Amino acid sequence: MSQENVELYRQGIDAFNRRDLEAFLALADPDVIGISRVLAIEGGSYRGHEGAREWWKTLLDVFPDFTIEVVSVRDAGQRTVAALRNRAHGEASAAALEELVWQVSEWRDGRVVRWEIHASEQDALKAAGLRD
Repeated sequence: MSQENVELYRQGIDAFNRRDLEAFLALADPDVIGISRVLAIEGGSYRGHEGAREWWKTLLDVFPDFTIEVVSVRDAGQRTVAALRNRAHGEASAAALEELVWQVSEWRDGRVVRWEIHASEQDALKAAGLRD
């Protein structure tokens, strides 16, 4: 099942990069919880499909050309741990954004039930219950 989660993860990133919100939501549990780095600082999360839609709109309003490259994705049982290279330009600026982040996703019955973004691989591995 866990290798299936890796493939589902890649499908989700592909759906995002194609701007196919419905395909993206089809991979998410109706009660999915998403924690972006900004919300982690503020102690909040996006909840459910409505929250996913809000995250999608908020991100793309600020960075309309935001793309995600999967550098690597690791099978961790019911979780996946991915290194991602994000690239974008701000809507109001020509300044480029390029960052490397790590995402931990938890899967149940072929859908993501929780995802969170981390600034370091060490933090992501710890959150996934793994060692380096």
